[in-house]
Amino acid sequence: MNFVLQPWQLYFVILTGWINRQQQEAFEYVRTENQVLREKHGPKRILLNDDQRRRLAVKGKILGRQRLEEIGTLFTPDTILRWHRTLVAKKWDYERFIRSIKDESLSRLILFGER
Repeated sequence: MNFVLQPWQLYFVILTGWINRQQQEAFEYVRTENQVLREKHGPKRILLNDDQRRRLAVKGKILGRQRLEEIGTLFTPDTILRWHRTLVAKKWDYERFIRSIKDESLSRLILFGER
């Protein structure tokens, strides 16, 4: 059985290899940057606002616990995933609250004709 690469297949292999190398270099830069920040900040606690925690939680959930451990982020995987659980819980509570307000308004409208 002979396996011969067509010219477009060879181009595709070269292109994917180049893209993979570019991504690896970017990943290594970010990893080194995190190490430098960790060294500079020391053992002090890093304080984030809610928006920063939300952004990290969403991205961290996509990666998963194992990948977060491999990356070696500034925060532990447990912390990032806890932020995500809290984010989901707040969203669910908010939607439930809005639903109860809508149900109450609808009930008043039906029973009393109020708006």
